[in-house]
Amino acid sequence: MSSVVVNKCEEFSLEISSIAPDKSISHRSAMFSMLACGTSEIRNFLRAEDTLNSLEIVRNLGATIEDDGEVIKITSDGIKESFEILDCGNSGTGMRLFCGFLSSANGHFVLTGDKYLRSRPMKRVTTPLRDIGAKLDGRADGDFAPLSIRGASLKAFNYNSKIASAQVKSCMILAALRADGVCTYTEPEKSRDHTERMLKGMGADIQVEGLKTTIAPMKELLSPLIIRVPADPSSAFFFAVAAAITPHAKITLQGVTLNETRIEAFKALERMGADITYEMTDDKYEPIGDITVKHAPLKAITVDDNISWLIDELPALSIAFACAEGVSVVKNAEELRVKESDRISTVVEGLSACGIETTEYEDGYTVTGGTLNSATVDSDGDHRIAMSFIIAGLRCGMEVTDLDCINTSFPNFFELLQKITKVEFN
Repeated sequence: MSSVVVNKCEEFSLEISSIAPDKSISHRSAMFSMLACGTSEIRNFLRAEDTLNSLEIVRNLGATIEDDGEVIKITSDGIKESFEILDCGNSGTGMRLFCGFLSSANGHFVLTGDKYLRSRPMKRVTTPLRDIGAKLDGRADGDFAPLSIRGASLKAFNYNSKIASAQVKSCMILAALRADGVCTYTEPEKSRDHTERMLKGMGADIQVEGLKTTIAPMKELLSPLIIRVPADPSSAFFFAVAAAITPHAKITLQGVTLNETRIEAFKALERMGADITYEMTDDKYEPIGDITVKHAPLKAITVDDNISWLIDELPALSIAFACAEGVSVVKNAEELRVKESDRISTVVEGLSACGIETTEYEDGYTVTGGTLNSATVDSDGDHRIAMSFIIAGLRCGMEVTDLDCINTSFPNFFELLQKITKVEFN
């Protein structure tokens, strides 16, 4: 399908238990299972293009995978050199984490992806990995995929990152697990911490003190990962915004991870005036629970800290900005420019097309709340831009083009959307 027309919605009340499973945790579950002794069991794995690509890469690296449709069982006796080129699809997470994962493995490996991923910068991981002895290369001196990796012995490191990035941090933690000594990683602000939580739960010697993470090399294989992947708060957030901007609307999003580094966008929406409550139901690898969002009048806010905690949700949050009273400001978010699209430009262009006053800066933008007008918006192949402007259509009607990208992260998005409003595919 090339485009969709979304009709304006008046009100709705809904409970959703089928939000897409968490993409970040699904990627890591497949990958980390290869570090375990025995069979890992993953329930509620996200069956979307990007995560299925990671699962296929794990298979190509020698793991045995059993999948009965409910539970994925992964057994590995070590990373094997692959005959296949390893295709990460559209996933920057997959490519950057596999760089660290494979840098010390015996063999030669080639990572590639779709045309969008092949244009995303990779030096943020290839440079620090090269500095500790990794043998990586790619286009533009290792900045763009395809990337070639020949496993090597890695040196212990004390790395001070200039950016708060869970992808960079996870890449370096995975490299540290097979380095020749204890490693430390320090970041300027806390980024999302699924890697530390999951590996520590499997028995890895990882200590976190403030912004510093200390990683000891593995002395033996880790315990198997036995996990049910929670619902993805980044995916759930589209429907949280839908409720927040639609008069008389209410939605309960069930089984979502409540990890503080993953619900910052909900906290921002709360600051705008939305009525949001949280109820924890489980806490093993991750705190998990239900989030209920009710419509309320929204006011403008400034978002300039904990950016790495809500970087993926900023396009959807910007739709709430457009419906709020006053001028909302986003700062310190230059990382948006190197996502699936330049999300600063694509958000500003899309909102401007809808009649909303915006100003673009190098590291962010402003949005003056007003009346959203119906428009045609091109997603630029970016799933979060596509879904954000589809949600905007609940206020005014909207046509959004280039939709195949949505399958990379949220395959049942339209199934859930059609519980709220009518959509027409072209």
